[in-house]
Amino acid sequence: MATPEPERALIRRVSPFAVPAALLAYVIGAAFGGADAGWSAVIAVVLVYLNFVANALSISWAASVSPTLVSIVALGGYVVRLIIYTVALVLLNQVPWFSPVAFAPTLVPAIVGLLIFEAKALSGRMQADLWTFDGAGRP
Repeated sequence: MATPEPERALIRRVSPFAVPAALLAYVIGAAFGGADAGWSAVIAVVLVYLNFVANALSISWAASVSPTLVSIVALGGYVVRLIIYTVALVLLNQVPWFSPVAFAPTLVPAIVGLLIFEAKALSGRMQADLWTFDGAGRP
């Protein structure tokens, strides 16, 4: 039986926490700044989750092609995520009810929390051990 790609397995492990994290963000944001701040915090959590899923799926695809492409997609994905967060903040700041004061302080802990979760889930395993490449090792 083949094991699933580690990225897809990680998506399955993270996904159950997405809705509770968004609810917690709403409650904390609403407690400090009202409903608009709560929704702004939810947007930050959703954005982090969707970026995580997109990145994991793209790395999973890259792993099916070549090890070099994994590196390219991983580094490019990092840059793309930073651009997406910045563009989202600039565009959402045009919406009257959006609160950047709630969005930014939620975005950073959501990213850090997700990174800690990923590190814990993958700890003890070498990155190279997580992927297999068809034809690798054959002359």
